[in-house]
Amino acid sequence: MARALDEAELLAEKRDAAARAAALVRPGMVVGLGSGSTARLAVEEIARLVAEGTLRDVVGVPTSRATADLARARGLPLADLERRPVVDLAIDGADEVAPNGDLLKGAGGALVREKIVAAASRRLVIVVDEGKRVDRLGRRHPLPLAVTAFGWSTHVAAVRDLGGEAVLRRDAAGRPYATDEGLLILDCRFPDGIPDPGAVAGALRPRPGVVETGLFLGFAPEVIVGRRDGRRL
Repeated sequence: MARALDEAELLAEKRDAAARAAALVRPGMVVGLGSGSTARLAVEEIARLVAEGTLRDVVGVPTSRATADLARARGLPLADLERRPVVDLAIDGADEVAPNGDLLKGAGGALVREKIVAAASRRLVIVVDEGKRVDRLGRRHPLPLAVTAFGWSTHVAAVRDLGGEAVLRRDAAGRPYATDEGLLILDCRFPDGIPDPGAVAGALRPRPGVVETGLFLGFAPEVIVGRRDGRRL
């Protein structure tokens, strides 16, 4: 059994993946700025390169309010998809990465914007530490399901019919967690993982009230897995 990484080793992996992804950014690019701990490190590195003059005329499209706040605090220019509808390069994280490149995302709640930006991108780069690689999606993390507040409970039985158990996500105060779009999230746990992600997505996505699932299928991203001995930011 592989030894569990301590915090310093895990941070080294995240920083390495973030630095290698940021190195792909070129002057003049529109860059999708993802969410999550490793993606945040990439945002900070891109902002550093812009501040020192290595990168010029780079504009970011954030996938969450938290990412937008971080980018602004670091002085990184921002735009939205209305002004810049085509993203040259999106850098984002993932909660799980399957061997074929399919992803499970949404632990941070930004799955809707993340998927929209990914779909608008010419190139999608996913930055992760080694622990995010799995042999089957859903083994370690529940599948997030973004739904409207009205009728959210109607989806619980549908998830159960697929072999999962859906629980309404709540914040630290015990209130229903709301995304940046005001949606609720059902965290759907599958005891043995998701044997057929395409079938699960195909069954849940068309349901009235379901806005998006955390299954990112068929995007064929470039996956950068951090190395403990890599460059530190």
